[in-house]
Amino acid sequence: MTSIDYHQLKMGNHGLPSWDGLVAPTIEIGMQREHWNGKLLKKVVADSLNLPSELRNLTYEKYPDDEIITNRLSWALSKGASAGIFVRPRRGMYQVTELGKELFNRYGYDLNAKIIQAQPQYIAHQVEIKKRKEEKGSSAGSTFDNSAPESEEIHVNSKITLVVKEIAKQIENYNSQIADDLLNRIREAEPQFFEHLVVDLLVKMGYQGVNGNAIVTPQSHDGGIDGVINQDPLGTSTVYLQAKRYQANNIVQRPSIEQFYGALNRLHADRGVFITTSSFSQQAIQTAKSFSIVLIDGLKLTNLMLKYRVGVEAKHQFNLFSIDEDYFDYDEL
Repeated sequence: MTSIDYHQLKMGNHGLPSWDGLVAPTIEIGMQREHWNGKLLKKVVADSLNLPSELRNLTYEKYPDDEIITNRLSWALSKGASAGIFVRPRRGMYQVTELGKELFNRYGYDLNAKIIQAQPQYIAHQVEIKKRKEEKGSSAGSTFDNSAPESEEIHVNSKITLVVKEIAKQIENYNSQIADDLLNRIREAEPQFFEHLVVDLLVKMGYQGVNGNAIVTPQSHDGGIDGVINQDPLGTSTVYLQAKRYQANNIVQRPSIEQFYGALNRLHADRGVFITTSSFSQQAIQTAKSFSIVLIDGLKLTNLMLKYRVGVEAKHQFNLFSIDEDYFDYDEL
């Protein structure tokens, strides 16, 4: 087994390596196999550091079941995946990318957060997160009207309003993280899976109609069309789909929209939806408008998936109670 002197690594609190100091060792160990189970990889890396037992088993005061070194290795994998250093070929599995190997060969144990966060994919991912927060912030602002005039009813229910507002905020923040994770999972899936996903989504959104049908076009005969949704049995109203599974920094440009429009023209079609896991350039957006093509970027895609419950499931439901005033109306007795 590879043996690493943890003193060579960038250190953080508690006398343990920081999350970015652990990225290089994780790459080094990760390169020894084609892919790893995430839990096993973290254990092997932690064991390879030859930490004293008190550091190896050190836990957080508030979370005595969570080892600090394992938590930081989780961050190393998560941040590394955001930068394109690791990919997750399937659930719970990790693989070192060519970028990861290149960065390790270039920087070794000097690989740090500044270098990781300068990678184009990481930057694009942060832009996505910021944009999602801005969108959520603007929509959340319209949920509660703080300028509403005071009344006895509002005063009585103010506690409920505050509770609902706090719950809504926490759920929104949590679901935003789920949406980010969802987008990463889609990007790591096979292109054919993504094509099936977008067809499933549009069917859930009601595009198929009552008696229509939806198909994913065979790869060898797609002609630039990845999916077809007939909104009626005779196919007189048809929506054609183009699906591009791209990383965040691979922005869809105008030529891709023009090629899709050409494919639509060959079919004498007037309804097209172009879906990507990245985003669209301004020229691509303007071109799509002129061709009446609907665009769905990665942020909108995952928001729609949460809304229509595609690829996600509701985990918990909470009941918020209030007094049933009618029950206590003694005049009715």
